[in-house]
Amino acid sequence: MACQRVWYNRYVPTLSSPVQRARRPTLRDVAALAGVSYKTVSRVVNDEPGVSARLAERVRLACEQLDYHPDHTASTLRRRDRRTSTIGLILEDVSNPFSGSLHRAVEDVALDRGVTVLAGSFDEDPSRARVLFTAFARRRVDGLIVVPPSGDVTPLIMEQRKGTALVFLDRAPAVGAADAVVSDNRRGAATGVAHLIRHGHRRIGFLGDYTALWTAEERYQGYLDALATHGMAADPALVRRDVRSDEAAGATVSEMLAAADPATAFFAGQNLITMAAVRRLRALGRAHDLALVGFDDFQLADLLDPPVTVVAQDPVTLGHRAAELVFERIDGADGQFRLEVVPTLLLPRGSGEIPPSPR
Repeated sequence: MACQRVWYNRYVPTLSSPVQRARRPTLRDVAALAGVSYKTVSRVVNDEPGVSARLAERVRLACEQLDYHPDHTASTLRRRDRRTSTIGLILEDVSNPFSGSLHRAVEDVALDRGVTVLAGSFDEDPSRARVLFTAFARRRVDGLIVVPPSGDVTPLIMEQRKGTALVFLDRAPAVGAADAVVSDNRRGAATGVAHLIRHGHRRIGFLGDYTALWTAEERYQGYLDALATHGMAADPALVRRDVRSDEAAGATVSEMLAAADPATAFFAGQNLITMAAVRRLRALGRAHDLALVGFDDFQLADLLDPPVTVVAQDPVTLGHRAAELVFERIDGADGQFRLEVVPTLLLPRGSGEIPPSPR
């Protein structure tokens, strides 16, 4: 009890004393409270043999009373494998529901292994992506799961060659350079556009993301595939790419509807573009007479009026597989890099089943 009282006075100020910043308890504080040697505490904390069950229990109780947590940075320097029990996750925008779902899926796998996930968003800014990558590399993360930005990914490949496990997620900018887990973007987009064609549409507007993005190009090719399969030529007047902002998406919808030969349906290549298209159609009072299919689901899409038909990705499977692959590499798996393609699913809900209006 005396040891406990000394510790309490040292770490927790009384109400009558000025508040001071408490220092973190150390191994020596634990040893003093438990009445054992510093080496004994070190062995218990690092799961080393040679300590009796009775002494180990005393050390664990002291750790709990002091709220002591090991310094993983220091322990990493002592470990032969130099692992830090951390992985880095670089996402396009964690505020996007799709990115958030990827984050949670990766985290679920990592936590089961006692590994912490350090995550950041690069917002399609290559310089911001480099800052994140450099920060994670300096922290010696055991692996990196990256939604790669457009452009050069050489720094990531170089870090991989230094021994850091690397998996590309959602995009595969350099097939064969690292393991990658992606959605079946091209086939999924073709399925969504073909769905509109089967419901009688021949004037289908395409609203695409940045042309430099691998996913955006795959979805555009899927749009072209569906038109070609049904004997339809692509009309440049119905194609808009590099659509990113709500304002740009809304303006494009209005422009295509005001044309001499207007669109009767839209295929949106990304969930934020789909939401912007829904807002503009509702503002124009046209939500019930123009068809819309979006790539990727979003929250409450099924509760809108009309509910939004989407080509849904599977972020849980994407994130889980990316995490599993990176841990396989961390654990020493070698061999050829793999490209895993996760199927998409068309969810007909109402907006994609609206027929063309009679002219």
